Amino acid sequence: MSSKHRASDLPHEGRTAEATVANGESARTLDRSQRVRLGDQLYGQIFDRIASGELNVGDKLPSEHEICEQFGVSRPVVREALLRLRADGLVSAYQGLGTFVIHQPAPRLKTFGDVQNVGAYLRAQEVRLALEGEAARLAAMRRTDEQLKKIVEAHQAFAEALAQGRVSAEADLAFHASIAEASGNDFFLGVLETIHESIHGFMRLSLNLTRTGSKQRAERVMDEHASILAAIREQDGERARTTMQFHLGQARYRLVDRERD
Repeated sequence: MSSKHRASDLPHEGRTAEATVANGESARTLDRSQRVRLGDQLYGQIFDRIASGELNVGDKLPSEHEICEQFGVSRPVVREALLRLRADGLVSAYQGLGTFVIHQPAPRLKTFGDVQNVGAYLRAQEVRLALEGEAARLAAMRRTDEQLKKIVEAHQAFAEALAQGRVSAEADLAFHASIAEASGNDFFLGVLETIHESIHGFMRLSLNLTRTGSKQRAERVMDEHASILAAIREQDGERARTTMQFHLGQARYRLVDRERD
């Protein structure tokens, strides 16, 4: 297989990446003793190389067979990781040419550590889209004045911390948890608790990028939170669901695409 094949509409002239990932010197095998599933680990390995610049926009990934050989995993594991990389907008497959990197996260993401777990974090984000969207809709319809006050206070605390450059995942979680609580259904909080570790990890990475990123990035996060709060305050259930899902979707994109910094 030639490593020089390249899709004609790729935005940059990138170096070939097959040797970068498949080369034993730079490779890291997957750890079957970990609780993290193999698909997530493989996703994390490739994501790590894209985030670090080992794989750049325009670079071609090895074939499925080569990745199987490199990491000692089955084709279904490789396909799962590649499909999710495509769904997250990091790579794209071109018929007859192969799979190429089309977007990169902000390079500073690597400095925060924990990148290897990003696969699990993003899968948890998919659950949150459905779960928290509905929780926000119900919160708008059912919230009491006291619950609204709690959401407002959590929003203000998050805004103040972000403005001072010391925002934490706990502050973000408090805002989202106050909305789930206002839904009037304890199961929402219960399900969120079961994926708490992944949610917390996602928020930690996202907020580190926001804290060290552009002013516009922080403003977008605050505008999204404010829109959710406004819909809940006005008891507009459908708008609350839509704004929550938009916020969670944008948070996902901001993590994987440096152009959204």
